[in-house]
Amino acid sequence: MDYRPLGRTGVQVSRLCFGTMSFGGDADESTSAAMYRACRAAGINFFDTANRYNAGRSEEILGGLIQGHREELVLATKCFESIGPDLNAKGGSRRYIARAVEDSLKRLKTDRVEVLYLHHYDALTPIEESLRALEDLVRAGKILYPAVSNYAAWQAQKALDGQEARGWARLQVVQPMYSLVKRQAEVEILPMAQANAISVVPYSPAGGGLLSGKYAQPEKPAVGRLLANPMYKDRYGEDWMHETALTFAAFCKQRGVHPMSMAVAWVGGHPAVTAPIIGARNVDQLRASLDSVKIVMTPELRAEIAALSRTPPPATDRLEETKPKK
Repeated sequence: MDYRPLGRTGVQVSRLCFGTMSFGGDADESTSAAMYRACRAAGINFFDTANRYNAGRSEEILGGLIQGHREELVLATKCFESIGPDLNAKGGSRRYIARAVEDSLKRLKTDRVEVLYLHHYDALTPIEESLRALEDLVRAGKILYPAVSNYAAWQAQKALDGQEARGWARLQVVQPMYSLVKRQAEVEILPMAQANAISVVPYSPAGGGLLSGKYAQPEKPAVGRLLANPMYKDRYGEDWMHETALTFAAFCKQRGVHPMSMAVAWVGGHPAVTAPIIGARNVDQLRASLDSVKIVMTPELRAEIAALSRTPPPATDRLEETKPKK
């Protein structure tokens, strides 16, 4: 396993981050423990969760698994979504963020998390209010590094500028969606992160399983996120995405590589990306993602794979300017 710097923190994290969204949901405690051990055996030291994952069970299970070697790990969690009947138990207010972190620390059985993501942008709360909450938590030692997830580039840049103007702890990580069928992050989020030396830890590198190869089989699977979850049906429902997945599966078959391994390696091969988030329901499913580190993702191979999908136009929308000059 290779390790890479996390933003400007001086901390080194594994080139894969394991996301524990399945813990306490698709994966019971014993299956979760087996996946955790497989990740540790592979050299992963970077783990991602959120307070909303399975109503807190993900954090609770992860908290139990890390005991005895907590100091070897880099933990990330998130807050934003509603966590109870209280009207104010959600969003980006200082009140909620402070409470959410206290609850997460109890579930994780730790005194701090390295990374706290604001899970979504809160249009109802001034960003300065949310950032002040992060700064308070940094000064209290309960979080070490502020981060944001699902933010547009301008939103993340606004947060960073506000922090630096006030001398507060700066954003160190952003977490966008990014895969071969979801490439909008290439337009502004990834360049913004590179310009500011912010780590990018993208989620869904296999497009919610669309790029895993199982949907390219003659016999369609009976279970899967794309079948059971309306959100994923909408997110990955366009015909061209499924056509890309079929072409990608054939491409990988010709090279004798599992599509899941290649999908994760392609995301991790972008120069702005620090560590794609991988996840699974069981150890057998996890192995292909872990094998992604065995692939040498050259610029040429990455470009060949990128050509299988739609390239998003630049921020100016002047796509003609990106074509090679004759």
